[in-house]
Amino acid sequence: MLKYHIMNEEEKKIICDWKYEKEYEIYNLESYEAMKEKKSGLANPAHVNNFYSFYDDQQLVGFANILEEEKEVFIGLGVNPLYCNQGYGTEILHYVSKIAKSLYKEKPLYLEVRSWNKRAIRCYEKAGFVIDGNSFEQVSGIGKGEFYRMVKKD
Repeated sequence: MLKYHIMNEEEKKIICDWKYEKEYEIYNLESYEAMKEKKSGLANPAHVNNFYSFYDDQQLVGFANILEEEKEVFIGLGVNPLYCNQGYGTEILHYVSKIAKSLYKEKPLYLEVRSWNKRAIRCYEKAGFVIDGNSFEQVSGIGKGEFYRMVKKD
C-alpha cells in the first residue's frame, strides 16, 4: 500500500535528479534550480498543490500531477527509474483517480502519452485508461512528438 502527500521541495530536487536510460532519456528533467528560475514544471508556483509524491515504505517510487482544467482533469505521472516495470505506475494511477474524483467530482480524467511509449501505454491501460482517437503531433515541455490522448473509463 502506497502512501502519498503533496510534494515538498526536497522531493522536487530528488525527482529532478532521476535519470532514465535509452529512449526514456527524453523524460530526464532539467535541474530544480533551473525550474525555479523559470517558475516552470515542478517549480511553477501556480501548481504547487498539484504535485503528489508516492512512497512504498521509505522509498520515493513516483509522483503525479493532477491539474484541473475547465471541463476535465489532466493527469501526469512519473515513476522513479529504479522502480519502472514493477507495477508502481498502475498503483499510483489508482490513487490519483481517487484523489482527482474527490477533488473534482464529475470531471473526467485524461492523460497524454508519446505513441512509441508502449510501456507507459500498458501501464495506463491496466489502470483503466483507453486511447481516445488517433495519435496527434504536439510540442510538450520536452519537445515535439506524436501522442495519444487516453481517458479514464469507469
